[in-house]
Amino acid sequence: MRSEKDVRAAYREYGGELLGFARNALGDEQLAEEVVQEVFLRAWRAADGYDARRASLRTWLYAIARNAVVDARRRAAARPAPPERHVGEQHDGPAVPDPYDRLLQRIELDEALGRLSPDQRQVIVQVHVLGRSCADVAAELGIPASTARSRLHHGVRALRGILQENGWLAP
Repeated sequence: MRSEKDVRAAYREYGGELLGFARNALGDEQLAEEVVQEVFLRAWRAADGYDARRASLRTWLYAIARNAVVDARRRAAARPAPPERHVGEQHDGPAVPDPYDRLLQRIELDEALGRLSPDQRQVIVQVHVLGRSCADVAAELGIPASTARSRLHHGVRALRGILQENGWLAP
């Protein structure tokens, strides 16, 4: 995204889905359009920081979009509060996790897992996602339990490093 042509191409490819993401996250069409414009402006300004080896362009743009949505929510929260509700009016229930944030997290996690060795990835998924024990995984793979534990340990450390590189975890 070093040139205007690159930005236009990225906008054509991802602008619509980013607009949908922002619209659903914010519930406001106009604000969502502003957020998408901000995403591509930030991407263009930070193009030197983009590394295709760390994340796909789509994932990088979604990470920028998520931050822009958070910024838009903060700006909206800084505005004066709406009038208080009266007794008998309906109130909001508990906060529901945003499905688009969860989808983006899954995409980012999948890309991070893809950067691990297949052996590490397999043990991490079996233990942390499927809830199996290292001993069961080792028996299924025909390896010593200590090898499975070692793959799990080193894989989790590598995954943590990848996620920190991508700004997903605090350092």
